[in-house]
Amino acid sequence: MRITKSSIDAAQSGAKDILLWDDRLPGFGCKVTPTGAKVFVYQYRIGGRGSPARRYTIGKLGPITVEQARREAEKLALKVAQGIDPQRVKAERARIAIDLAFSAYVERFHDAYLIKEWPASHRDALALLRRYAVPVLGNKPLIDITRKDITAVLAGADDKVATASLLFATLRRMMRWAVNQGDLDRSSMEGMDAPAKAPSRDRVLTADELRMVWQASGQLGYPFSHIIRLLILIGARREEVASLDWSELNREDAIWSLPSSRSKNGVAARQPLSKLAIAELDGLAQSSSRWPKAGLLFTTTGNTPSSGHSKAKTRLDHEISKFAVQEGIAAPAPWRIHDLRRTLATGLQRLGVRFEVTEAVLNHVSGSKSGVAGIYQRHDWADEKRAALQAWSDHVERLLTGVDQTNVVQLGVGS
Repeated sequence: MRITKSSIDAAQSGAKDILLWDDRLPGFGCKVTPTGAKVFVYQYRIGGRGSPARRYTIGKLGPITVEQARREAEKLALKVAQGIDPQRVKAERARIAIDLAFSAYVERFHDAYLIKEWPASHRDALALLRRYAVPVLGNKPLIDITRKDITAVLAGADDKVATASLLFATLRRMMRWAVNQGDLDRSSMEGMDAPAKAPSRDRVLTADELRMVWQASGQLGYPFSHIIRLLILIGARREEVASLDWSELNREDAIWSLPSSRSKNGVAARQPLSKLAIAELDGLAQSSSRWPKAGLLFTTTGNTPSSGHSKAKTRLDHEISKFAVQEGIAAPAPWRIHDLRRTLATGLQRLGVRFEVTEAVLNHVSGSKSGVAGIYQRHDWADEKRAALQAWSDHVERLLTGVDQTNVVQLGVGS
């Protein structure tokens, strides 16, 4: 019979499925179920008459019309003539919709790649993808993502140069990883120009600013008060301090052993702890004789490091402004947490600390520690680092108390 709207409307249901076949387009039919539902199908064989018949469901009458179903059947017939199995294509498309949905793939990329390859930055990278990319791309399959889609994602951070640059790098790394995994034939970002890099920062806090940061941090409470003060004293990266575990700390030797798995550059480091840093950790442990043997220093769940650093920074700036008003001085110009690290480095240089020692304190693999020199120069500067960090701690203490308790020449950091 010729399958038309009138012929389908006239078809009656029975005790079993009834199949009606079109007399012009072989394989095109309509299944009438016992409940009266009418479903368009296309039946075909791949490999000739000896091959088993396969049936592809086109759709139900109502959501699609007879004309639409016929056009779809014609497309399926063309695929079969080309040796393409529509069922396999449909199954693969369903797999792609689930396995390669962008939002789910982000989590897979984080768990399988970022945690291992970017141990110190994986949380920041995941947060960027969740904040900027997932709301735009949603569950769109990776294979359908175009350069225009990537541009739309980056547009959300176009007023934040550093953020846009890191977001681009993270997305590009994710697409390359997908290619390596066999999930993509080619990255949609291949040949795409990266956003302009953020200008190099040279912000160093003045003596008054550093003092106010320390004092204002006390208003934040656990955990951010301790995190900020340790960053001032140690000069480490924020994530390295925020994820500190008690097992890495030795009070007797006054040493922090940062494992390579948590170091941003993948290089382990043994960092001396100054007296002021020890006092800060004593207060955190609520003991000056025994520190916990294991467990995160800064956590609200017991299992993961504390989050919410951006909000804490906003609160800190507010408290600093209050201190500035009380003292009748200008509030600090905009600054970032990472500027504390640069402030320590600059301070050590002004104290006359050797460049190699400053690099060792910062755990930098550059300059004096790179290339051939890095291969043959194995001195760890342990004693020099301890002296340098204690001198810096003494300077910070002088800023807070106004009393010079050492014979070290006073610094004029940024002043």
